Amino acid sequence: MRDQPKSHTVPAPASAVDSHLFSGIRQVIEHARDRVQQQVNSAMVEAYWHIGRLIVEHEQQGQQRAAYGKQQLQQIAERLTAEFGKGFDLSNLRRMRSFYSTFPIQGTLRPELSWSHYRQLIPIENPAARQWYQQETITQHWSARTLDRQISVLYYERLLSSQDKAAVMQEAQDNNATLANTPKDYLRDPYVLDFLNLGSTRYLENDLEQGLINNLQQFLLELGKGFAFVERQQRISTQDQDFYIDLVFYNFKLKCFLLIDIKLGKLTHQDVGQMDTYIRIYDQHQKGEDDNPTIGLILCSQKSEAVVKYSVLTDSAHMFAAKYLPYLPSEAELKQELERERVWVQQQLEAKNNDD
Repeated sequence: MRDQPKSHTVPAPASAVDSHLFSGIRQVIEHARDRVQQQVNSAMVEAYWHIGRLIVEHEQQGQQRAAYGKQQLQQIAERLTAEFGKGFDLSNLRRMRSFYSTFPIQGTLRPELSWSHYRQLIPIENPAARQWYQQETITQHWSARTLDRQISVLYYERLLSSQDKAAVMQEAQDNNATLANTPKDYLRDPYVLDFLNLGSTRYLENDLEQGLINNLQQFLLELGKGFAFVERQQRISTQDQDFYIDLVFYNFKLKCFLLIDIKLGKLTHQDVGQMDTYIRIYDQHQKGEDDNPTIGLILCSQKSEAVVKYSVLTDSAHMFAAKYLPYLPSEAELKQELERERVWVQQQLEAKNNDD
């Protein structure tokens, strides 16, 4: 019996990709991510609403409970934080209470809106404006960043009073396009990470920033000038906003806190203003009566050079020059260290990418 002739199939070039196969796989991944995002959002919003309800109902049971409610809420926050992470600190519990008070009917909660959206809606005092922003966010698919922007520029009020409504609406569309979220933004959302108790450090920073933070943290501890490490990515809160500080130290010789923020790129006035905000919040809520004023340190690592700037409030400038400088690394020392560490971290990342 003669052998059947063998068929020869010419393999496709290695670089060729079947567009239909790729599109199908991509669609499955996007659908799965959307489902995960919706489920986490719904679970978070529902949980926070119920927590707010429990707090409000407990406080409404009588004046005696209301009298010590503040202290008890602090104790509850400490126990929850110890067990579930910093997503349940005092500021967040108060925000959950406000959430329930603002949206007391659970059926009015919308699955399209995340906790980040509701955080922006809660402070709006005008119910009509709040309802309008809520509906517009759903209709226009606004990200939380877009919603924050539209509220800050008084979009609702301007639309009501403007004679040229088309121009105002076009501006809003442009803002939405600029501030749209990506899947990476969602996975890095600090509120999601706090809710899941995953920790924010490794997710909130890109690889280069994270490498610089690692090395500068060790550099300061090795100076031997009284530095004690406090926390990375420490959250501090105002009434309606949260901030994350890259590194926080306490210096026992100076008896003061040192706040460090690391930026990639050019130093801006906004960076300096943000650090001043950090200092004011820290002096108000964290500094002890016998502590000296808080110091801020901004480190900007650019491709061509590093920029280092200490930031102190005006009334602390004399103390900074007279007392702080002998115990702190100079701006020149920090600049040299930052430049050296950037080169080293980049080399490590490139080597890792080549190995992968």
